[in-house]
Amino acid sequence: MSTDMSQELESNPPPMDLALLAKLTGGLGDQKTVEKICSDFGVLYTEFLPDVFQSETGIDITVSYLGCQSGLMQDLIASLGDTVSLVDGSLRNWCPNFVLACGSSFIIGLMERMLGADPTMVGQPAERPLSDIELDLANMVFERIANVLRSGVNTAGGFEALLERPHNAVNRPQPDPEAPREFGATIRMAIEIGKVTSQIALVIPQKALLKTKVVILRSKGQLPKHKQQWADNIAEQVRRSRITLEARIRMQSLTLKTISKLAAGDVIPFEDKEDVHVKVSANGKDMYTCEFGRSGENYTVRVKDNISTEDELLRHLMG
Repeated sequence: MSTDMSQELESNPPPMDLALLAKLTGGLGDQKTVEKICSDFGVLYTEFLPDVFQSETGIDITVSYLGCQSGLMQDLIASLGDTVSLVDGSLRNWCPNFVLACGSSFIIGLMERMLGADPTMVGQPAERPLSDIELDLANMVFERIANVLRSGVNTAGGFEALLERPHNAVNRPQPDPEAPREFGATIRMAIEIGKVTSQIALVIPQKALLKTKVVILRSKGQLPKHKQQWADNIAEQVRRSRITLEARIRMQSLTLKTISKLAAGDVIPFEDKEDVHVKVSANGKDMYTCEFGRSGENYTVRVKDNISTEDELLRHLMG
């Protein structure tokens, strides 16, 4: 090696391997240690999360630990796929940046059950991104998953986990390329509700994970009953969800020749001669028959009759 090259290496040493640096600073553990802590989380959720759902909804679910995976946080999150919903969370005195994930089929199946569907009639739905109303329900599910997490890590101060708004994986913002890369671990669990099977996952930075001793503070059967509160909360979430409505008015029939020659300023009359009838729909589902009118500067419709029942509308709008 030339003298010039030696001097250059001394003044500009190559960067330390990322994994080695993480091991030296407590951000990356050995496989055996990581697997042990992750399996402890699996036991926590297997024992505790079904109790939460049974106590608050009256619905039985089962949870089983599937395993864990180690890697860079962003790679682990990306590997969860495009049909999960995600939420970023933090818990003071434990971890500032963990991620929770839930398969869309669980949320869809739970929504149907909460709306009173016969359990034997709720089959495995197709995996897809969640609607806004389903994301409202996902938010409540994530709160329960986070509560179990909080009880298991038993942090000082008794702080609640803080969760951001859930989002579909396909809508997750791209990571900041300038942000420091850190290693994490994904804890995967199967979750079943009737005939519907899905997965939930926790993605935790190893810097927090390796300092965690998982504990179970309460045994099965000791949770308070909140079934009515859960049902009321879901109903309130649905009522507050915003739905885009569309109105259709039938026009007079015209020949194709006439239609092809229409230009700006031409007028097409309504089919109805007196009260103009309007069909109002949401997400492609006809909801009301209305009359067309005007109030001040705004054009309006006045509801005359319901086309669909309340249950039919709710089931349609949930999807």
